[in-house]
Amino acid sequence: MHNEFHRIKRLPPYVFAEVNAMKYKARAEGADIIDFGMGNPDSATPEHIVDKLVETVRNPRTHRYSTSRGIPGLRRANAQYYQRRFGVDIDPETETIVTLGSKEGLANLAMAITTPGDVILSPNPSYPIHPYGFIIAGAVIRHFPVGPDIDFFDSLARAIKYCVPPPMALILNFPSNPTAVTVDLDFYREVVDFARKRDLLILSDLAYAEIYFDDNPPPSILQVPGAKDLAIEFTSLSKTYSMPGWRIGFATGNKELVAALTRIKSYLDYGAFTPIQVAATAALNGDQSCVEEFRTLYRNRRDVLIGGLAKAGWDVPSPAATMFAWAEIPPAFRHLGSLEFSKMLLLEADVAVAPGIGFGEYGDDHVRIALVENEQRIRQACRNIRRFMSRSEEILEKYGHGADNASEV
Repeated sequence: MHNEFHRIKRLPPYVFAEVNAMKYKARAEGADIIDFGMGNPDSATPEHIVDKLVETVRNPRTHRYSTSRGIPGLRRANAQYYQRRFGVDIDPETETIVTLGSKEGLANLAMAITTPGDVILSPNPSYPIHPYGFIIAGAVIRHFPVGPDIDFFDSLARAIKYCVPPPMALILNFPSNPTAVTVDLDFYREVVDFARKRDLLILSDLAYAEIYFDDNPPPSILQVPGAKDLAIEFTSLSKTYSMPGWRIGFATGNKELVAALTRIKSYLDYGAFTPIQVAATAALNGDQSCVEEFRTLYRNRRDVLIGGLAKAGWDVPSPAATMFAWAEIPPAFRHLGSLEFSKMLLLEADVAVAPGIGFGEYGDDHVRIALVENEQRIRQACRNIRRFMSRSEEILEKYGHGADNASEV
């Protein structure tokens, strides 16, 4: 039997799978791989949240179907979060919906609002679901390069200038995964003005709103007056409360977009397990000291990583937010590209990172390093990388990767 599945054909090979396969093979052979590849929080979910889950799950009435838009108490808790954190009033009945993580919300909204052939403006590099959620839905993606040294609005204007048909939506993600770039409220004001003049919808991914390391908490686009006329924002409890496997997030903002997502989800799921939603409510309404503890944990790991890499001869900018460092490939290895460099780092230094090409072609000169190992392991990784860097000529020769010979590892 041979079928041509159109949506599957539009998806490229999963770049990270190659590095992951090598990582699993190395571990099976006894190697101690220090894994910075996936942004998968390693801390336990705070005890008071787990306790609420256990308490609730003991009630058999909670074992029944839930509701796809989220239980009322959780939607109210998210509205209260927006009020105290951003000073934004949210109607819990019409302006927010609970999602199975922000990834599911983004993908299902794409299915709800996209007509085949619609053009979507997507930053590059970006978290894969941002463009591919829309590609699966039949859209055309117009990429525009972004990064620490790129003028966002100049890049966006060039992408839109010759776009036929005109784009219908713009995707944003700040603090950014993978680049860790942050923006201020003035940036969002300019984006909203730009979008309003061009009749664009805005889909903002704010998953890292609470993982920041200075005195400037990341803003919400919904703080801009009138932003709810055209914008929807996706948030998540995964990183804020170390709840990645719980799969709880929100889509908040424009009523029409929230309604569209609500409608399509009503056909696709019954929502998260009710005890998980009750525990998520406890997370948002309860003691928030755990959020600062996670923030401090990632800040300390960041400082150990950036300092250790500098001693190894690899200068990497210190991220102001997120749980990632976006590292330009060292000069001696830059001609390899991010996938070959990542494979070489795994084989020769026992360190796994995410190749930048997996986030888009404009990321191919970088790798992403996730702060998901403890400080002792980070220091060991930096020592391994230091030895790796000191052997650069030997390693390149070993794999036939001289400047004029970029063969496969």
